[in-house]
Amino acid sequence: MDDAKQCLDGSALVGGGRAGDAIRQMDWGSTPLGPIGSWPAELRANVQTMLASPVPMAVLWGPEGILIYNDGYAAICGPRHPTALGGKLLEVWPEAADFNARVIAAGLRGESLSFHAQELELWRHGRAEQVWMDLEYLPIRNGKGQPIGSLAMVFDITQRVLAERRLAQSEELYRFLDDLGQTIAGLHDADELLAVTTRMVAAHLGLSNCAYADMDPDQDGFTIRGNWHAPESPSIVGHYSLADFGKLAVQELSAGRPLIINDNLKEIAPEEAKTFQNIGITATICMPLVKDGRLAALMAIHDRKPHKWSSYELNLIREVTERSWAHVERVGAEANLRASEEQLRLAIDAAEIGLWDVDAVAGTLFWPPRVRAMFGILPDVPVSMQDYYSGLHPDDLEQTSIAYAAAANPDVRAVYDVEYRTIGKDDGIVRWVAAKGRGVFEGGRCLRLIGTAIDITGRKKTEFALRELNETLEARVAEGVAESKLLADVVENTTAIIFVADHQYRWLATNKAGTKAFEQLYGVRPVIGASMLDVLDHLPEHREHVRRTWSRALAGEEFTLLDEFGDGKLSKRWFELNFNVLRDAAGRQIGAYQIAYDVTERLAEQRRLSDAEEQLRQSQKVEALGQLTGGVAHDFNNLLTPILGSLDMLVRRQIGNDRERKLIGGALQSAERARILVQRLLAFARRQPLQPTAIDVKTLVTGMGELVSSTTGPQVQVVIDAPEILPAARADYNQVEMALLNLSVNARDAMPTGGTLRISASSREVSTGAQSDLKPGRYVTISVADTGEGMSAETMARAIEPFFSTKGMGQGTGLGLSMVHGLAQQLGGGIRIFSRLGEGTNVELWLPEANDAPVPLPKLVDGATASLTHRGTVLLVDDEDVVRSSAAHMLDELGFDVVEASSGEAALAALDRMADLKMLVTDHLMPGMDGVELARRVKLIRPELPCLIISGYADVEGIVPGLPRLTKPFKIEELREALAATGSDQSEPRAELLS
Repeated sequence: MDDAKQCLDGSALVGGGRAGDAIRQMDWGSTPLGPIGSWPAELRANVQTMLASPVPMAVLWGPEGILIYNDGYAAICGPRHPTALGGKLLEVWPEAADFNARVIAAGLRGESLSFHAQELELWRHGRAEQVWMDLEYLPIRNGKGQPIGSLAMVFDITQRVLAERRLAQSEELYRFLDDLGQTIAGLHDADELLAVTTRMVAAHLGLSNCAYADMDPDQDGFTIRGNWHAPESPSIVGHYSLADFGKLAVQELSAGRPLIINDNLKEIAPEEAKTFQNIGITATICMPLVKDGRLAALMAIHDRKPHKWSSYELNLIREVTERSWAHVERVGAEANLRASEEQLRLAIDAAEIGLWDVDAVAGTLFWPPRVRAMFGILPDVPVSMQDYYSGLHPDDLEQTSIAYAAAANPDVRAVYDVEYRTIGKDDGIVRWVAAKGRGVFEGGRCLRLIGTAIDITGRKKTEFALRELNETLEARVAEGVAESKLLADVVENTTAIIFVADHQYRWLATNKAGTKAFEQLYGVRPVIGASMLDVLDHLPEHREHVRRTWSRALAGEEFTLLDEFGDGKLSKRWFELNFNVLRDAAGRQIGAYQIAYDVTERLAEQRRLSDAEEQLRQSQKVEALGQLTGGVAHDFNNLLTPILGSLDMLVRRQIGNDRERKLIGGALQSAERARILVQRLLAFARRQPLQPTAIDVKTLVTGMGELVSSTTGPQVQVVIDAPEILPAARADYNQVEMALLNLSVNARDAMPTGGTLRISASSREVSTGAQSDLKPGRYVTISVADTGEGMSAETMARAIEPFFSTKGMGQGTGLGLSMVHGLAQQLGGGIRIFSRLGEGTNVELWLPEANDAPVPLPKLVDGATASLTHRGTVLLVDDEDVVRSSAAHMLDELGFDVVEASSGEAALAALDRMADLKMLVTDHLMPGMDGVELARRVKLIRPELPCLIISGYADVEGIVPGLPRLTKPFKIEELREALAATGSDQSEPRAELLS
């Protein structure tokens, strides 16, 4: 009631959060407005309304636009709050002075203003930033109705505008990729496909050049096979050396990363830039294509003038590169398929088999020249179904037509298997034809009839000759032999594999291709009259395979089969087999015959293409999961840093009663568990910040054995096996210690009823040419083996999958082995898992051997002593306010005076004013200048100044290996150890602590 009364009589303002407190505490007597009690009623009323509003609002008072605002507007002010309070609008926002001057003038004229998505350039954090805002201005009038100021409502919609623009760019990218895909879908030539792609990419991006190249086997030479270039730019087709384009090009492309240069005249050495300039290029993005670990091809976009490449352009050329080479592989596979089809056509031609195809819906038919010749029709003359019926001999017309109709009848679906005579349309010659085919049906109608036709005129003549055998035996026999020889020669010399067998699986006939293939597959040469089953008695599995296949054909089934045959010790091949029934002159089945084609190479090519596509999908999925996991873990590290630091301080200071200290201790344990989980996520994503040094593996293994022994109980025997002389390993001590602990815990949990847990270490070597996923060289191997339950083959196959666990719900994250695997990969090593159900599991961690002596572990500095000395001034840089505040508090406890900066630019500006600075502590990933760049610039100014990089995971490849760094989150003891490692442990008495 008192507050309300004071508000009504104008002596005070109420509410408004921190901004309200700041207004009430401010000395307004020193401003043009005077004390709050003397403010006009209109001003107090509008300020009170503004403070009560959750919407960002501000009062612009008088011709100078004196600025009074609430908490929402204070957030928009950023670091300009609270000094902006009571300031003149044009002075508070000098970068928007013209705009705000118009706003003040409009308010004093009594006009309302409204701006939607107004773009402004603000300098709130020491650098230009583009923002978009919705702005509403309402005039404030005095008791006489005269305008005396404005009430502003300000909505920062920058993130929404940026999100809409990113969405628009994404839509534009996929529209272009869709257009490109449709354009090249029908192309069957790789060079034509890439020519269309380069033209469309360059036109879409408005660039001067787009090119593609193949790498030479030496990984240095490359040939630009094609490029699209603007009229004012030269063609760059030709052969080049990658080394001539500079160290950056070799470094990035050899590592499988894109080469990105905005202006080569500024970014690389003059002699390297000259290579680009000689072919009319100033800016470039060159995208590598890596196959089987080797640089195979390049695709690039160029511009003849400096060009700041956008993320859209980078994403587009990356997508186009991957899709283009996938299409190139498709075109190659199609070419191989066409070659296989050509081989099949040649085989059919050699066997003198004609193919025919009738479109029953359209009433049209396809006859190749061989079939046309059977009807005495010239090769280039159009044919129709009428030609078919007209060409049949009158005596055979009815029988053949009935057979064709039965094959096309959906209710009958008979096999079209007839022999008939034809009368040549153009030559009048009578021929005999054996035709066979089947209908293709959909629902209740016939769509097509497809089959084969063979000219059997010679065979029929032979049959007729046999009937006349008694009359002219010798002459007929001679004639028949000649005809048979002709047919036999054709069959004998075809590349098709032909076998003929009777019901007892005895060979009746075979050709050279069949004899050669059978001998290569089984080491036995076929003999006419011998049983194919008897000759395979020494190979029971293959004998049964052959029997099972032929039994279908000998039972009267005609079919096509794709199957693999052969003794693996000799040769195994894939074949496409066509089985047909063998009948005598009376139509009785007397056996079966097979025509087969070796399709091993064709299938291998199809599998290779399928495998390549699957590998691409899997790599994209794993990369996407790694990026997501690493990004989330990095953000969690920033969140955990102040939490862990604050809880650690509360525990160290023993704040609170017993119950409260217990709760604080529990919270600290939870934060530590969260930190371990984040480290596992980063290890899985291979993005945890590592500080690899030469570590003493024997000491690590011995210490871990003692730790595990103290926690396993008497039912588990812990055995340590490490030789006295063991080389050091190149690794991060803390991360390897955590990995070894994970493996030990897994081993312990696998032995619920007890057993032996063996931790051993040894030196190993991987030789050149060895079948291994590790690079040749020397390694230190740490082995953790148990005698527990072991794993099945299915479990082992999934053991390193993230989030896969055989433990119960809530008993594990499923990241233990994933973390160990990710750590080993990141350090240049690997893991190997050996397990068998009921016998136990052995996990080996392979680490590269170090060439130098082990680095001793840093000794802990006594906290009480350290806190009583003055260590000097530290410049602390971090863009996260809460993280920076937590770190500043720790540094203060360690005896440092702390100067804070929120960006690299602000830190450089403060450096000039700090002559007695002892060291620099900086975050790595920050907007604008990152921590490594800041440290590099500081070293140019003060070479002897120690620097410490703090990283949540950062781009560890961008951090100089010798530069000390500390992993977020951290406690004060970890910060003390990191500072000691920089060599900045020289201290002087701290007066305020000693007095």
